[in-house]
Amino acid sequence: MAKKTTQGKKTVPQQEPIEPKKAAPTEAEAPAEAETVSTEPAADTATAETAAVNAELEALRAEMAAQKDQFLRMAAEYDNYRKRTEKEKLATYDNAIAAAVEAFLPVVDNFALALDAGQNMPEEFRKGLEMIAKKFDSAFEKLHVKPFGERGEKFDPDFHNAISRVDDPEIEEDHIAAVYQKGYQIGEKIIRHAMVQIAN
Repeated sequence: MAKKTTQGKKTVPQQEPIEPKKAAPTEAEAPAEAETVSTEPAADTATAETAAVNAELEALRAEMAAQKDQFLRMAAEYDNYRKRTEKEKLATYDNAIAAAVEAFLPVVDNFALALDAGQNMPEEFRKGLEMIAKKFDSAFEKLHVKPFGERGEKFDPDFHNAISRVDDPEIEEDHIAAVYQKGYQIGEKIIRHAMVQIAN
């Protein structure tokens, strides 16, 4: 409100100082300010999302590692089971063959004794015995049955039964000097040990 001052008779109204009006923010300034204000919440949201993704990724990696470990364990167990069943199957087969072969080994022994003692028998009769003995050998070969125990072999208690000792200058010590009964085996299974005489 204007005030009046007195100069003589005239009264001059005194004007109040006029404050300059603030200019309204321009369009270029307003978005910049708004953008500055909204940057912090956006950064926090991105950090939270990254942390969540990393946590989920670690969880998936852990789950995949556990499943891989479980798969490897199952594969190893199956491989052991397969090997064990194959071994048991072969053992069953070998046991059956061994039992059958052991049953007619006395017949084979008798043919061998007959051939050794039949030096003066008729030639036709001797040839017949030799043919039968070869049939036995062929059958053993097809069944994977192997004989062992020969003169000059190193004595092995896992394969040979020593029934006596003898001085033999032609044979090394603890080697077989004579074989009284051949041994037979199928695979690693001993069907019958060889009965031998060993040199001193």
